[in-house]
Amino acid sequence: MNMLIRGGQVIDPGRFNGSADVLIVDGKISAIDKKLQVKDENLRVVDAKDYIVCPGFVDLHVHFREPGFEYKETIASGVASAVAGGFTAVCCMPNTKPVNDCQAVTDLILKQAERAHKARVYPIGAITKGSEGKELAEIGELYESGCVAISDDGRPVMNGFIMRRAMEYAKTFNLPVVDHCEDLHLTNGGSMHEGLVSTEMGIPGIPAAAEDVMVARNVALAEMTGARLHLAHVSTVGSVRSIREAKARGLPVTAEVCPHHFTLTDEAVRAFNTNAKMNPPLRTNTDITAVREGLQDGTIDAIATDHAPHAVQEKELQFDEAPFGIVGLETALPLTLRLVEEGVLSLEDAIAKLTKGPAQAFNLTDGTLSVGANADLVLIDPQQEWTIDPTKFHSKGRNTPFAGWQVKGKVMLTIVSGEIVFEDTASSG
Repeated sequence: MNMLIRGGQVIDPGRFNGSADVLIVDGKISAIDKKLQVKDENLRVVDAKDYIVCPGFVDLHVHFREPGFEYKETIASGVASAVAGGFTAVCCMPNTKPVNDCQAVTDLILKQAERAHKARVYPIGAITKGSEGKELAEIGELYESGCVAISDDGRPVMNGFIMRRAMEYAKTFNLPVVDHCEDLHLTNGGSMHEGLVSTEMGIPGIPAAAEDVMVARNVALAEMTGARLHLAHVSTVGSVRSIREAKARGLPVTAEVCPHHFTLTDEAVRAFNTNAKMNPPLRTNTDITAVREGLQDGTIDAIATDHAPHAVQEKELQFDEAPFGIVGLETALPLTLRLVEEGVLSLEDAIAKLTKGPAQAFNLTDGTLSVGANADLVLIDPQQEWTIDPTKFHSKGRNTPFAGWQVKGKVMLTIVSGEIVFEDTASSG
């Protein structure tokens, strides 16, 4: 069924910002203009008055756990969570079991995503076999099977020579190399940010330098090889500084930041709250200021969630034994809109960090409402206030530090290829 979305505030970052109608024909964007007149008896008309209409969000960093850890999340539950949060495209990290280091695992992920029939799923292949950091995976095979980037994610490639070779191979296919920047020798079993709070709590800390030195190494290797480098979940002053300098020198470097890293500090850990345990850890106000400035000046290209669901019993372990990670797909929008309310970003820039920015970082065709593009878009009520309730998440994960928060801005409708895949019937009713 073709669709006319009428009277919304259409924001297609860098292309259009104003009141308009959006016409969808055969799953594609057909026209955007004021007061479109369409003669089509089968046309579905959606009233978007008081709503923002923008491209569907693109998340460069999610963990859908399948295959191997389906008790935490499945691709089906993951994409349901994604579209509820306004994300029409997500990039899945390879830390599954088995690791996505070959075509067979990539094929499985794509098949399950097609079966779920909601958000687009783009697999990220492993840099090394088994993500063990010892031997390169078959990067060419991963590329040909549909992987849009390579990464060993939470297991950083400590060996600089192997990372160099990975970048050289990836450059052949114009694949971004994504790194979780952490010097494991400096981390040394830490569970939270190393600082005043960790000292007072008696919890081993993870120094900011553990991230900073790996960012610097990877930037140097990107300069050496000419490969595209994407830096995941940036969280420190030093990282932002290094990325800013790299971009100023014209290096092919992009970066993302997660909502929790521009919203919360390590003070959130004081009650030994395992739902505030993540890696990289929550840092300080100084670090929050730095990543916000990085968003403002274009140093940081994208907002990504690092959606990492865990079973309830796993997060109920003692703090040092509980796994790192939180869910984020269904809370990303209101937390990002807080940056708009606080004057950190304009509304268009905030949407760009969720759409155009991430799509360009990975050379994806998503994140735009240009005529002829896939009709992947989201309708947002920017004024609706609601309470974050993890029991209502579409994800299997409940592990969020934002439970009970009063927030503003809600996804009302998510459309993929012209088909409604999520509708907030409770609010819209």
